Amino acid sequence: QVQLVEFGGGLVQAGASLRLSCAASGRTFSSYTMGWFRQAPGKERETVAAINWSGTYYVDSVKGRFTISRDNAKNTVYLQMNSLKPEDTAVYYCAAGVSSSLYSWTSLRQSSIYDYWGRGTQVTVSS
Repeated sequence: QVQLVEFGGGLVQAGASLRLSCAASGRTFSSYTMGWFRQAPGKERETVAAINWSGTYYVDSVKGRFTISRDNAKNTVYLQMNSLKPEDTAVYYCAAGVSSSLYSWTSLRQSSIYDYWGRGTQVTVSS
């Protein structure tokens, strides 16, 4: 099994930055597809960003503002969030997929390819 724990959420003003971290267990972290998801009140869960061997991918609404990265030596994936907007307010979840060779945003945005999920961290952006 893989265990994921998110850190770094909080309350910030519009225009501010936050960096989320997700610490993962497992000896094969470097081979995982890693994703960040978010869910706002009354909304469906949305894929924000993903990273694996093929590259990095983002939903249109965060392109140019958010950056996903990973440090395989630390078994950690990050989401750097700049120029935050009130509409970014949500619970942010980290997820890992271990048995796929998929690529492209169309594939990596699908929740079904992820096998393990963190419990989430709240991000609140005030205006």
